[in-house]
Amino acid sequence: MQIPNVGFSYESTEQAEFEIIDMAKIYRSKGYDHDPAAPHRVSFFMMIFIEEGEGVHMVDFKEYPFKPGTMLFVQRDQVHAFDDTSQPKGKILIFTQAFLDNLHTNMRLPNYTPTHLNRQHSPFLQLEGESRERTHNLILQITQELDLNDRDPLIVMYLFSALALILKRQQPDEHCESLSQSQSATFSRFFTLLQSNFQRVRDANWYASQIGTTYKTLNQVCKLAAGLTAKQVIDNFTILEIKRRLVVSNITSQQIAFDFGFEDASNFVKYFKKETQLTPSQFQKLYVTPAL
Repeated sequence: MQIPNVGFSYESTEQAEFEIIDMAKIYRSKGYDHDPAAPHRVSFFMMIFIEEGEGVHMVDFKEYPFKPGTMLFVQRDQVHAFDDTSQPKGKILIFTQAFLDNLHTNMRLPNYTPTHLNRQHSPFLQLEGESRERTHNLILQITQELDLNDRDPLIVMYLFSALALILKRQQPDEHCESLSQSQSATFSRFFTLLQSNFQRVRDANWYASQIGTTYKTLNQVCKLAAGLTAKQVIDNFTILEIKRRLVVSNITSQQIAFDFGFEDASNFVKYFKKETQLTPSQFQKLYVTPAL
């Protein structure tokens, strides 16, 4: 088994970079080139709002129980899988980085930093009472605007911004303060560089020098953005990518050790087990189905 990569459907949204899907469509549609209930990796952001039903949703190899009122957040490049045993009812909000960039240009919005790299972070948020009702109503209003022939993208942005701010208020405070515009730009440069170089460089000082800042400043920005030091961001991102590669490619430890610059396979296994409490082969067996 290999985990498919799922991209954003620009044709169905007429280049709008934003879409709301009824969860019932996920279970009844035969038009997908992948099984939504099997692990798959997305190239966009998702917010999954559960209206009816209970079950579990897998995000990056962890299962999160849900019930009515649950909001689940899936970030770009994460691996997840729907629960088709209980087939819950709800709405899926799908949007791209371009949509977020446009939002940040036009209005106030919480930063979508990769907090999922912090192992204390949870994509799970349980809404009750007024917050649950307001979330439901805002999603309904966004859906109604999207269904209009003369829909206004700015109205969609304002409604989504209101939803994001309401949800942010319900989440535990993960950071002591928000990123400033310059700090956000610094973190964005660092994370973009990390995504291109994580296989060959795991030295925080190197990344700081490459983006024209100091190790101390980079550390401060990372703590605000993800609640982690720069080195922890690097290591956690590396481990997550190794996990994905173990499952996506069904690759051997020896090959990963070579790809990621470890001296030998035994050093790689020690590194992986220290971070995950599992050997690579043990982790692989949890998600890879042997070919028949």
